[in-house]
Amino acid sequence: MDLNKIFIKDACPTKCGGQAVLEGIMMKGPERSSVCVRLPDDSLYIKTEENKKPSRVAKLPFIRGVFVFIASLVQGMKTLMFSADVLEGYEGEGQIEYEEDKLSKWLTDKFGEKGAWNVMLYASVIFSIVFTVVIFIIGPTFVVNWAKRLTANEVVLNLIEGLLRIALFVIYVALIARMEDIKRVFQYHGAEHKTIHCYENDLPLTPENAQQFYTLHPRCGTSFLVFVMVIALALFSFLGWPNLLWRIVSRLLLLPVIAGISYELLRWAGRSDSWVVKILSMPGLWLQKLTTNEPDESQLEVAIAAMQAVIAEEGDYGIGRCDKKGRIIEHIDFTDKEEKSDPMLQIIETRETKL
Repeated sequence: MDLNKIFIKDACPTKCGGQAVLEGIMMKGPERSSVCVRLPDDSLYIKTEENKKPSRVAKLPFIRGVFVFIASLVQGMKTLMFSADVLEGYEGEGQIEYEEDKLSKWLTDKFGEKGAWNVMLYASVIFSIVFTVVIFIIGPTFVVNWAKRLTANEVVLNLIEGLLRIALFVIYVALIARMEDIKRVFQYHGAEHKTIHCYENDLPLTPENAQQFYTLHPRCGTSFLVFVMVIALALFSFLGWPNLLWRIVSRLLLLPVIAGISYELLRWAGRSDSWVVKILSMPGLWLQKLTTNEPDESQLEVAIAAMQAVIAEEGDYGIGRCDKKGRIIEHIDFTDKEEKSDPMLQIIETRETKL
């Protein structure tokens, strides 16, 4: 691993970031976000929208990390569900099939179509948070509670808890990385990083230019999670080793503090190439070797289209098939139930409106 190819001296760090989704990429810039997906017919499908303006409070150092963390969870789940809806909704030459399961139908009848989608979205986010807290926060401190029989040293107990938390996370990532679908998602993750490197080095956004860069990036969300676990280990050590209930409560209460500090460290790591930053970033970069894979040219095309839509001088907001520069060439919504009855009619109406 050549750190000079990760902390590139002449690169200009940006606020652009992203996330891999099913057969695609979500890119987010200062003004707009886009999600680009590769359809089964090999065409590109994109949704571009303007970012919501953050409040003044959400811009304050350390506090902004908490807002970014929560917003990332919601947007991440939202874009993941969007990519799944697109791939599920698309069938062949513009033919769309849609069949609601019993739960979706009940939610739609109860809350309406948009309300049902929001319920499923936030339920997924809540489940993800609860799963993460139980497995990686409560679980380790509960298990290490038995280690008091071996040692009464509070520093050692906190160290064991922190190392167990990190080990569980690494094992979890290593296991899911073996799944075929996740391997492709991690390829798109690599394509996202290569494309951002290419853009930050002021090179034309082409698969050939992007391919020369590493799949590792110092400002990756994977590094953020490693910062979270390392900072948690340090902060929890100052709390001693009280009873199990207080340990669980204190760890939950400190999560916003940990998220805030971790976010500021990540921003610093993305702007600096000092040796201190490189040392702090190494665990996250090692873990990125598990969460990123080398992409092929078609996956880089998707990432580049998503990036082009984000950095365009004039936003082409909307949803539909796009060219390799992220510009919509055919408006059609594969995720809208009303349009699923006759998708080609939507295309015809859009073209007639332009004429």
